[in-house]
Amino acid sequence: MEITGRLTRDAVVAKTAKERQVVNFSIAVNDTYKTKDSNEVKKIVTFIDCSYWLSAGVAQWLKKGAMVELFGRIGVNAYLSSEGKAVGSLTFHTSNIKILIFASDTQPVQSGNFSPKKSKKEEPDDLPF
Repeated sequence: MEITGRLTRDAVVAKTAKERQVVNFSIAVNDTYKTKDSNEVKKIVTFIDCSYWLSAGVAQWLKKGAMVELFGRIGVNAYLSSEGKAVGSLTFHTSNIKILIFASDTQPVQSGNFSPKKSKKEEPDDLPF
């Protein structure tokens, strides 16, 4: 199965009791459709929890906002909450990840003086113009 979506948060690497590493992340899949009796466009978002067991190194590239194409198989977790309410969530067991759009680096620049350093020795400009 193949799905495409944007990461909703940065990926996290977790270790199991047997020291295996798994990369956990979540994506949002956007979809639109028109109802039969109207021209109104409905928008829906499906959130899917994902896991990737093959290499923990990919986690450094899986940042919030990145668009990914995932290959694997889907699963469902269903359980009763502490209040007795039935709860369910989608999971995707990822076997291959293709990053379509990397997350933009939105870290703010630190304040301070960032002017380039001038060399101690000024060299003359030898250009003819």
